[in-house]
Amino acid sequence: MQMPTTQLLFDGAVTGLVIGLLAIGIVLVHRSTRVINFAVANMGLVGSVLFALLVVRWNVPYWIALVIALAVGTAFGALVDLAVVRRLFRAPRVILLVATIGVAQLALTIVMGLPDLDDYSNESYPVPWNGAWSPADGLRITGAQLSVLVVVPLIAVLLGLFLSRTVLGRTVRAAASNPELARLQGISPKIVSTAMWALAGLIGTLCLILISAQNESLTQIATLGPTTLVRALAAAVIARMVSLRIALLAGVLLGLGQSFIQFNWLDQPGLTDLVILLLVLAAVFLVSRGRDTETSSFSFAPKAAPIPERLRDLWWVRHLERAPLLVLGVLATILPLVIAQPSRQLLYTVILSYAICAASVTVLTGWAGQLSLGQMAFAGLGALTAAALNRGLQVSAAGSTITLNALPFPVAILIASLATAALAALVGAGALRVRGLLLAVSTFAFGIAAEQYLYRRDLFQDPGAHTASFPRDAAFGVDVTSQRAYYYLVLIVLAVVLAVVARLRRSGVGRTTIAVRDNPTTAAAYTVGTTRVKLRAFALAGGIAGLGGGLLAGAVQNVPYADRYFLSTDSLLVVSIVVIGGLGSVYGPVLGSLWVIGLPSIFPDNEIVPLLTSSLGLLVLLLYFPGGLVQIGYSARDALLHLADRRLGPAPAAVPKATATKALTRTIPREPLPAGRPVLATSEVRVQFGGLTAVDGVSLHVAPGEIVGLIGTNGAGKSTLMHAVGGFVSATGTVELLGQDVTSAGPTARARAGLGRTFQTATLFPELTVRQTVQIALEARGRTGLLSTALHLPHTFARERVQRSAADDLIGFLGLGRYADAFIADLSTGTRRIVELAGLLALDARLLCLDEPTAGVAQRETEAFGPLIQEIRRELDAAMLVIEHDMPLIMGISDRVYCLETGRVIAEGTPGMVRNDPRVIASYLGTDERAISRSGNAPSVAEDTPAPVATGTAATT
Repeated sequence: MQMPTTQLLFDGAVTGLVIGLLAIGIVLVHRSTRVINFAVANMGLVGSVLFALLVVRWNVPYWIALVIALAVGTAFGALVDLAVVRRLFRAPRVILLVATIGVAQLALTIVMGLPDLDDYSNESYPVPWNGAWSPADGLRITGAQLSVLVVVPLIAVLLGLFLSRTVLGRTVRAAASNPELARLQGISPKIVSTAMWALAGLIGTLCLILISAQNESLTQIATLGPTTLVRALAAAVIARMVSLRIALLAGVLLGLGQSFIQFNWLDQPGLTDLVILLLVLAAVFLVSRGRDTETSSFSFAPKAAPIPERLRDLWWVRHLERAPLLVLGVLATILPLVIAQPSRQLLYTVILSYAICAASVTVLTGWAGQLSLGQMAFAGLGALTAAALNRGLQVSAAGSTITLNALPFPVAILIASLATAALAALVGAGALRVRGLLLAVSTFAFGIAAEQYLYRRDLFQDPGAHTASFPRDAAFGVDVTSQRAYYYLVLIVLAVVLAVVARLRRSGVGRTTIAVRDNPTTAAAYTVGTTRVKLRAFALAGGIAGLGGGLLAGAVQNVPYADRYFLSTDSLLVVSIVVIGGLGSVYGPVLGSLWVIGLPSIFPDNEIVPLLTSSLGLLVLLLYFPGGLVQIGYSARDALLHLADRRLGPAPAAVPKATATKALTRTIPREPLPAGRPVLATSEVRVQFGGLTAVDGVSLHVAPGEIVGLIGTNGAGKSTLMHAVGGFVSATGTVELLGQDVTSAGPTARARAGLGRTFQTATLFPELTVRQTVQIALEARGRTGLLSTALHLPHTFARERVQRSAADDLIGFLGLGRYADAFIADLSTGTRRIVELAGLLALDARLLCLDEPTAGVAQRETEAFGPLIQEIRRELDAAMLVIEHDMPLIMGISDRVYCLETGRVIAEGTPGMVRNDPRVIASYLGTDERAISRSGNAPSVAEDTPAPVATGTAATT
């Protein structure tokens, strides 16, 4: 390895300064709104093109034109915030990230509407200083580079002073670090957001002016590619999305690194992008370890309202959702018979192949909440692998050569799909700690690295050529050389993929995937292994993408990896397809592919269609139809059902159902607890967060069948102690559960060992129904198999029926029948807490840790929780550890009580002993005699309390 020349290092440093300034724009927006701005570069297009027009075409003086252009860029950034960001201000941050992709397209559309500069192709982009300067031998500094050397450091210093010295700057920092506290102090996060997006527009405009000046050509202003964006994103992630100084320095280092790599490995194009991918992965991993990353996921998935009970017997209602798909299937079947041109049949095959690729995004993004901006890279690698296997290849390893004979066309595609599934699982394994936005950066970098480096490996290319041919011959004994025959093959594969995806969505596979997306903590408490579920989603999505990519390459009989289909822009296109069709919907990929790929081909000369089908159309749908085309269909369906319900007349008065009183049947065998051993025993448990000790050497025990109360002031460490018992925080000391040491076990393993847990917020899984939530807990009694479910094996249908029946029994037992098909997000706090208890019954847990089970519940409903908790203890034959601030309740149901103060136990004993302890009175109850006396006034709960009167609780909540 050799050091590059001085000129190359200088050029790299100048390029790096501009990358660093772009990274600063990304950091500023992220600090104020917690969104990664993928439009940071394109936001500067409008101002930079207008600047060239003013100077070159309309002869406006340079400095006046510069002020106008920067003002326009700033105004464009502010308008983006007011028109887009503010409308989606409370949406998940990932939704805003997708919206920035539409903003980038919007900027490009505006630029295309400006006057052309083609007549001035001989002119160069305006620069403030012409000529060049040579301060030393071997170093030449152009006027454009001198502009970068002066402007970028000056802007960086001014921004640093702005954030640290001005009121607005300090407001930005306050709003980013603690939005709720900032709002209480009169700081409007929306005003801060507008200011930062305006500033991002200014920075983007300035950067594009500086870059265009170095490129010199007027006709290449709008060609800033994704490689520059991925470098800016990498610098921002290295700066932890916080530090402007580190972002600028990282940009310079990336520019220098690019010069170094290109100088030493000129024959390895794309190697810089591979190195940047590794840097991004390492930086993302460190950022995710160091602080809470953005965890919000897609919640814009279209929802279908439940069908009224009295309409379910109507035949047309039962088939209402399948009818549109059946119509599409019939049309797709007869279309190539009506239109015989092979070119049109090729187009239809491409549409179907894109729908298959988009189905992978439905699984990974719509279900798992993992935004992938490199999904077509898996499709491209699947296509190249299939072509190589179909061709036959030789692999050299450890001094020996392994020869693989050519495989038949369909076998090559299937094996390539399995290979991409394994690759996707490998990529997913490195992103297990990462959710949402940072994963988008990682997958975007992966897509660029695949496009620039991985695709170009000799392993994937025809001998002596830079292409990868993939001729098709026969599939399972059927000749598919004709375009029509191949179209029908792809149509059959699409139907199979949709059937498999639909089956998985209705099974435990889909439910647990969405549960991990919405609430991984509660999912772990329900024995769902979050790591396993994420890897499963990555592998399934990767396999589907590889399958779609292989079929797409087979349609054109080669792998055009250098010019279309498998580029980073195509990955963004696939995201648009899924969001436009309906994120999370099984049929969304089909509708989106017909819209995005089909409409421009059906109406090639229409000027409006390209706008509707581009990322701009995605932006419009996010703003006005966030559920996509499927949601529009659901709205029409709901209108039909409402009309049918009205025609039937008023619904008859509901007859109250008798409350179940029989005990629930257990299906999980229990090992007897060793004699004399407690259900739970902790010894010297200590939890620290930095220099703060939240739990300080707590030792407690819970005997079989015992209810133990945990009281103390807010901040005493009660919930943290319960987190330590459940394995959700790192702690020292020992925890024994049912006689076994579980100190080193994670929350999922502890849940499987018999620990049930509820949480203060009772969030559960907002995008699932009550029945689906209970079914997730029932997964503890037997896991849903991925392969058997995908193959539609008969026993999986029987198992699903049994699980649904068990869920309905539990729901009816707790009086939740009317809410069975209601989404958790639509329930009140009290009803959600009853659903939590249903989950504990489904788990058949032997130790229940209840964290403020009556928080947010009205007092009249709180009174029903005492008998309900006692009844659940009896049904499960379980012990309980309960945190509660309602003193009559906790003193009335507890056998023993612990009181915590500043992380330590200050009192332990029977409710009467603890209530009268002077330290408890001084620390928690205070000296108010009424509070002390009230804590003893709870009526005791008789052992023969009737079975759950939760029917009234759920119904009135």
